[in-house]
Amino acid sequence: MAASDISPQSEYIQHHLVHLNNLGEKQSAIADFSVINYDSLFWSLLMGLIVVFFLWRAAKAATTGVPGRFQVAVEMLVGMVEDEAKSIVPNAKSRAFVAPLCLTIFLWIILMNTLDLVPVDLFGWVTQLLGLANHHNDPLYYHRILPTADLNVPMGMSLGVLLLTIYYGIKIKSPGGFVKELFTAPFHGHGVVGLLLVPFNLLLNLMEYAAKTVSLGMRLFGNMFAGELLFLLIALLGGAWTGFDGTSIGLGIGQVVAGSIWAIFHILIVLLQAYIFMMLALVYVGLAHEGH
Repeated sequence: MAASDISPQSEYIQHHLVHLNNLGEKQSAIADFSVINYDSLFWSLLMGLIVVFFLWRAAKAATTGVPGRFQVAVEMLVGMVEDEAKSIVPNAKSRAFVAPLCLTIFLWIILMNTLDLVPVDLFGWVTQLLGLANHHNDPLYYHRILPTADLNVPMGMSLGVLLLTIYYGIKIKSPGGFVKELFTAPFHGHGVVGLLLVPFNLLLNLMEYAAKTVSLGMRLFGNMFAGELLFLLIALLGGAWTGFDGTSIGLGIGQVVAGSIWAIFHILIVLLQAYIFMMLALVYVGLAHEGH
């Protein structure tokens, strides 16, 4: 398709979906390990550091006396995750590591998802004001600040959960027991029947691990990517401004109203997706402690 065949609206959205990477253009392949999305790395690491600093400050400021509002809020979050972990992960030693990890994941995803509420063109304007982007076609102008709308980030986090479940599966059941379960569960048999069921059991278990990993990452990515697209479509209402006429004013008011309504609703999605990811991580780790 020629550049002239692309409408300004489509071009606007496509530019906003391009990452600031080492290619300088949109990634064409679904999986390309030579591509580094600098924007996703920067914003995800920044949000992670903020979460770590937030929790560090809470731990340092904790007191046995009358707690302040900040300490109460953190204690409520810690208590919530700890209660969920107790009901899902049976091993106390495992919970001592998994519960704080899931709390960090929960807050980290919330902060990353919240970046979707930042006006889509704000950082583009900032880069222009600072002279970092000379024109609208500069990749830095359209860099994406929402890491969870980049498939690499949610899938990387879900792969981390997969490695955690495998680790606890081996730790709790021993390496031999873990491997044995891969070949003998969920369908057990004796003699020839057991041997015939081995390939089927292995295939089912591998498919289960793959399905859990893909669904965990894709759920977060899909919801946040859809939210990002809706914000871009709403932004096009204001982009249709041509002057102080009835149509432009109506579209401008429509952008403010639609954007406000969607932002309020999107706050629920931001929190819900972080909670779902945290709970599923706990569930998968808890399942790794159980035998078929």
